[in-house]
Amino acid sequence: MDARGDAHAVKRHVFYSLQANSSVRVAHIITRMIIGGAQENTLLNCLDLMRDYGDDVILITGTSTGPEGDLLSQGRAGELPIRYLDSLQRAIQLRDIAAARDIRRVLREFQPDVVHTHSAKAGLIGRYVAWGEKVPAVIHSVHGAPFHPYQNFAAREFFRRCEKWAAKRCHRMISVADAMTDLMVEASVAPREKFITISSGMDVQPFVDATKHRENIRAKYGFTDQHIVVGKIARLFHLKGHADLVTAAADVIAIEPNVRFLLVGDGILKESLQQRIGELGLSDHFVFTGLVPPSEVPPLIGAMDALVHTSYREGLARALPQALIAGRPVISYDVDGAREVAIPGETGFLVAPGDTDDLAKSISTLVGDAEMRHRMGREGQLRFTDQFRHQTMTRRIRQVYEEVVAKSAV
Repeated sequence: MDARGDAHAVKRHVFYSLQANSSVRVAHIITRMIIGGAQENTLLNCLDLMRDYGDDVILITGTSTGPEGDLLSQGRAGELPIRYLDSLQRAIQLRDIAAARDIRRVLREFQPDVVHTHSAKAGLIGRYVAWGEKVPAVIHSVHGAPFHPYQNFAAREFFRRCEKWAAKRCHRMISVADAMTDLMVEASVAPREKFITISSGMDVQPFVDATKHRENIRAKYGFTDQHIVVGKIARLFHLKGHADLVTAAADVIAIEPNVRFLLVGDGILKESLQQRIGELGLSDHFVFTGLVPPSEVPPLIGAMDALVHTSYREGLARALPQALIAGRPVISYDVDGAREVAIPGETGFLVAPGDTDDLAKSISTLVGDAEMRHRMGREGQLRFTDQFRHQTMTRRIRQVYEEVVAKSAV
C-alpha cells in the first residue's frame, strides 16, 4: 500500500473508532494558562474529554503567565498531561519559529486525531503546524478577535490578515458567541459556514449556589442589609471601562446613597481609579477586592445585587452569564456577544459604550427596584444555566470533532 493508501486507512480507522465511541486523541494548544475565561474553558474541555469520554488528551501551552495569575498552579489540572513550551510566548518574536518546531515535535510524538487551538498566537502557529502534519481534524476556538477598532489601522489589518491566513488551515471554527462569527465574517476572515457557536462552558453549580455565602461575604466587605451592591468583575486595565463606572456612580449615589460598588480584580489602573474616586468623595461607596482565585468569584457574585460590565471589547464576558446563573441581573455595554445574554427588559440592560448618562440611569433603575432585580435574575438563571454548563459545551465540541473526522475519512 502506498503512502496515500496508508493515510486513507488511518482516516478510516479514526472514523470507525469515533463511531464506536472509543477514545480520541486530542491535543489542545493555548498560548498561556492565565486565570481567564478562555483558559478555564480549555481546561474544563480537556478534563471532560478525559473523564466523560475516555479520550487521550494533552494540553500544550507556554510557560509565561501574567498579572492575572496562573490557572494551573492551583492543582485544577488533575491528571491532565501538560507540555510546557518556553518558546510559545504571547508577544510576536523570532522564537515563534522555535515554537512551531516544538509544537510539531509534540504533535508527532502524540499523533492526535484532533488539534484544537485557542488564543491568537497559539491559534496561528498551532493551526499552521497541525495542518502541515495533516491532522484529521483541526479546530480553532474564537474566544475574542485579536483585531479591534481601538488598534491603529496597521496593527488591526496585520492581525486580520493573520487570522484570515490561519482560517484556511483549519476545518472548523468555534465561536463563543454569534457576535464573534459576525465579526469574523464581516472582516472576511472565513465564510459563515465554517463557524459554529458553542457557549463557553463553566462549572455552573457554584454560581447556582452563590447566595449561600451572601451574608458572610457581605459582612467581610462591610456591607449591611441596607446596602445595594453593584459589582464589576474585570482586570483594572485599559478598555475595561472602570472610569466610566466611576463617572456614572457619582450620579447613582446622589440618588441612592445606600448603593455600594464592589470591584473584583486587580491591575495597573488601581491607583488612578482610587485617586479619582477619592476626588469625587466616593471612597466610602467603593470596595476593591484585589486579585481573587476563581473559587471566590461565585460567593462574591452572591454578595451582589446586580452586576455591571463596561468593557469596550470582549467576546462574551463570562461574568455576564455567571451573574445571571447566580440569579443577578446585568447591565452591560452593548459590545460583541453581550446582547446574547443581557436581554433588555428581560435579564438586564444594554448601554451604548461610553454613554455614562444611560449607564447611570440603568444602574439607578435596578438599584431602586428589588422586584425587577429578582425577576430579571430568575429569568437569566432559567435561560442560561444549562447553556453554559461545561458538560454541554464539551458534548457539542466533541460532536464537531466527530463530524470533521468523518468528513476527513471520506
